[in-house]
Amino acid sequence: MNTLVFDIETVPDVESGKKIYDLEGLPDKDVIKAIEHLRNQQTGSDFMPHYMQRIVAISAVLSTHDSIKVWSLGDADSPEKELLKRFYDGLEKYNPTIVSWNGGGFDLPVMHYRSLLHGVSAQHYWQTGDEDTSFRYNNYLGRFHWRHIDLMDVLAAYQMRANAKLDHIATMLGFPGKLGMDGSKVCGAFLDGKIEEIRNYCETDVLNTYLVFLRFELMRGKIYEKEYERRCQQVKDYLSESGKKHLVGFWDAWK
Repeated sequence: MNTLVFDIETVPDVESGKKIYDLEGLPDKDVIKAIEHLRNQQTGSDFMPHYMQRIVAISAVLSTHDSIKVWSLGDADSPEKELLKRFYDGLEKYNPTIVSWNGGGFDLPVMHYRSLLHGVSAQHYWQTGDEDTSFRYNNYLGRFHWRHIDLMDVLAAYQMRANAKLDHIATMLGFPGKLGMDGSKVCGAFLDGKIEEIRNYCETDVLNTYLVFLRFELMRGKIYEKEYERRCQQVKDYLSESGKKHLVGFWDAWK
């Protein structure tokens, strides 16, 4: 079975904000400040609606029985449309189970709106059984299906009041948790041109999610202790041999 753990990082969609709120001519930083002020007035929070979230990074862990890969899709200067297309092409190629932390509540809805904006076709992802009957009762869209496992949602028994932060759960289980950045710092880093730092941070987030997923698989009897230990060691070996500072740093924080 192929498993693809994914995470996205976003910033406010300045271009759409200019159109929606009639802010043409303002610098990007001022547009963001204006939209955040409006959101605070409307909702009491400056958190942008899903359709106003521009994706600047999609990172993934691809796990097969014999191998693991950690990477960010595209390049640092890849446009949003290309990142989305690469993600959906990967689903077509590997037909994986996808795993996320709050992917049903945030990542996937954002990706839907952004794919709508850019006209990105994703037939395999949207399959619900009309062409392939195996998707009829197990597809990427069904909240209670297993082709997409939103770990936060499942572990909370689908009760919002029981939701938890990935950082807290990862740390509780002895994994590194957040290292050096969190979601609140992404926009500032983006405006400063630090795309690689954002991509690196996103990769450590998917590593935490993957490790929590392995513990979840152990808990529900899909793998047993020896296989769990083998897969954790597989991750450690990959990180130590990666030659990438942020991945080696994750390994150091874990060991």
